[in-house]
Amino acid sequence: MQSDRTLSRPGGAVDPARAALLRAANINPRTGLATDYLNHFNEAIMLLEMIPDIPECAEDFLTWKPLSYAEHFTATNFKARDLVIDAYAQADPEIRGRFDHLTKTMTEILLAVGAAMQQATQDNTRAKLAEQAAGWIKPLVTQVGGVINGEVEIAPVPDATEVDAVDTVDVIMSGGL
Repeated sequence: MQSDRTLSRPGGAVDPARAALLRAANINPRTGLATDYLNHFNEAIMLLEMIPDIPECAEDFLTWKPLSYAEHFTATNFKARDLVIDAYAQADPEIRGRFDHLTKTMTEILLAVGAAMQQATQDNTRAKLAEQAAGWIKPLVTQVGGVINGEVEIAPVPDATEVDAVDTVDVIMSGGL
């Protein structure tokens, strides 16, 4: 398969035939990314939001496992998975880097919260963890959606000193929130 670079026209525009192919597969032709990957994180958010009302959902949340972009599309048997994976590999490195940074941050938060939930003995502690995590992840999903849809001029990603999920999880576990 030819890369976007060989199918691009002068000025960086994607070849119209390639763009149509990408759009048909639900891939943004400007970024080479597909919003379907967000389903992986939206599933975790849905479970987190259910935990305060249905504490048993914590067990379901704990079964959530991180998947890379390629792993997600392979696991879901996405119809155009090879095209999706190729478009991701051919995406502008700056756009892909921003995307990868945000999805890595979401994954780290979800894993930290999951680890804390495994140690929690009280349903109300798990509920607080779930509410806080959903509050962190939702804006990040919105930012990732912006990256996927070509809105790269968005707020900078908070660094570890601004959103320290581990410290906040520790405070919740100690009963501080």
